[in-house]
Amino acid sequence: MKRTLEPYNYKKETEDLARFAKALAHPTRIAIIKHLDKQTCCFTGDLVDVFPLAQSTISQHLKELKNAGLIQGELKPPKIKYCINKENWEKARLLFKDLFN
Repeated sequence: MKRTLEPYNYKKETEDLARFAKALAHPTRIAIIKHLDKQTCCFTGDLVDVFPLAQSTISQHLKELKNAGLIQGELKPPKIKYCINKENWEKARLLFKDLFN
C-alpha cells in the first residue's frame, strides 16, 4: 500500500527560524552580520575593504541576508547602505535561543 505524506504545517516561527538559519549557513555571511552589528551602517564598498572577496561576491551574500530579513538596505545613489534589521535580528536571536534550550 502506497502511503502519501500530507504537507507539513509548520508554525510561522519554525519557518522564520529555518529562513534565518539558511541565510547564516555560510561563514562569510556570519562575518558580515558580526561586522554590521558593530557598525551603525555601511556600504558594500566598505565591506569589500574588510573582506578579501570580490564586490559581486559580497553583494550576493548581502542579497541572501536581506532576503532573509536579517539586514536592510537603503538606496543612497549610487550606493546602497546596509544595516542590521534590528526587529528581525532580535527575533532570530530569540528563536535560536529557544531552539537550543
